[in-house]
Amino acid sequence: MSDAVITGTGESAAARDRRRMIAFLCMVFGMFMAILDIQIVSASLAEIQAGLAASSDEISWVQTSYLIAEVIMIPLSGFLSRALSTRWLFVGSAAGFTVMSFMCATATNIDQMIAYRALQGFLGGGMIPTVFAAAYSVFPRSKLPIVSPMIGLVATLAPTIGPTIGGYLTDLFSWHWLFLVNIVPGIFVIIATATLVDFDEPDLALLDRFDWWGLLFMAGFLGSLEFVLEEGPTNDWFQDEAILIFALIGIVSSVAFFARVFMAREPVVDLRAFANRNFSVGSAFSFVVGIGLYGLTYLYPLYLARVRGYSALMIGETMFVSGVAMFLTAPLAGRLVAKVDPRLMIGFGFLAFALGTWQVTGLTSDWDFWELLWPQILRGVGIMMAMIPINNISLGTLPPAQLKNASGLFNLMRNLGGAVGLALINTVLNDRWDLHLARLHESVQWANGVAVERLDAMTSALSALGSDADRAALKEMAGQVRIQAEVMAFADVFLVLTALFVMLFFFTPLMSRPKNPGGGGGGH
Repeated sequence: MSDAVITGTGESAAARDRRRMIAFLCMVFGMFMAILDIQIVSASLAEIQAGLAASSDEISWVQTSYLIAEVIMIPLSGFLSRALSTRWLFVGSAAGFTVMSFMCATATNIDQMIAYRALQGFLGGGMIPTVFAAAYSVFPRSKLPIVSPMIGLVATLAPTIGPTIGGYLTDLFSWHWLFLVNIVPGIFVIIATATLVDFDEPDLALLDRFDWWGLLFMAGFLGSLEFVLEEGPTNDWFQDEAILIFALIGIVSSVAFFARVFMAREPVVDLRAFANRNFSVGSAFSFVVGIGLYGLTYLYPLYLARVRGYSALMIGETMFVSGVAMFLTAPLAGRLVAKVDPRLMIGFGFLAFALGTWQVTGLTSDWDFWELLWPQILRGVGIMMAMIPINNISLGTLPPAQLKNASGLFNLMRNLGGAVGLALINTVLNDRWDLHLARLHESVQWANGVAVERLDAMTSALSALGSDADRAALKEMAGQVRIQAEVMAFADVFLVLTALFVMLFFFTPLMSRPKNPGGGGGGH
């Protein structure tokens, strides 16, 4: 009889573990949708602009509004998850994200689209950190080689393949399908998580102590920061009045927010996790990984579109290499992280990434798929080998009670890294382009015999145009000089990224190898 009871209990525990793993997989799929939507529209903004009759200044807000709203929700999710429970926060986030996806597809003007995208980013932003928190609080350490590669893969793969999927959907159907594609999967995620997730219980009493002032200050701080970083490179930074105003709002709000965090009875964000050295260093690493992840997801398509003239679909097909490398590396990294010092993996990942960007410092205007093959493979392998152990050391060693807040902060750092990285990349790219263009203009002049010979050859080739041949040849040469200056600027940006990740390699020993890991609630 005793054996029967033990067997029955074992079967019940096994069934519970299976149900929770299935529930977790459904949550991971929801997180994939939320992260994918950051980049899925990036390759199709021109089509959306044409469809909504928007100006070039307005269309960028389709992306910016989503990012600003999401970056506010991500740290807020820790409090809401404790108050509402993992299940109902995730169900609410998935439902809001799905409804707003449908509304985006029905938008008839740019104002509607911006409003719906902001709500989509805010309502869906709770899914990402909730999955990270569940991974390290629900499952025992023995499951981390399975669970941690899942979330690491989704967090890196989704933004990488976003332009690919967006290009396919827009080319095959229309831009509306960038949003309609979320509807059926979204409904599935809502039903599955509402039915299967039972990780914790809500504590509704926390809502009575919700810090509305803290939320207001946090929104002003993070929203203004995201706006300044998004708009600064293209609007001459603080020379633009709007950017200056938002920068001042951000500074005042940040001071008020941090004061409120330490004064409020129940702060909207708990910063105590930063007292843990591994979490602090891991968050800094996550910040820089965000620069590399989102920076190259932006740089490669920009080069392929401007210099090579690739369509969105061709860019997606070229970029797919990184996604394949990540997908194949994830299970290997998951196994290695339990067997070797994770700091060795992080160092290897940073060096692999640096090697990949260093190879592109020799960029020319003729580079396409094959020249970018190995740099993209090294990027995919490097990001994956670094991110999984960073996640494990940062979150997997914290007490379960801190995980929900810490997960929001950790994911916030990666997103802010991406925003800072894009601002840095655009600023360096524009400044170096102007510099190289000025230097090339000094070289390509009438006193330069090689330049004159090249111009004569081009004029001869265009002789069929008659008297316009000279003008056409000058115009073509000016275009070539402009492209070469831009290519040189791209190479400079890749050199900066190389230096950044080489420097990061030397900071790897700042993390300490965990001796008695926390987290991993084992489902309790």
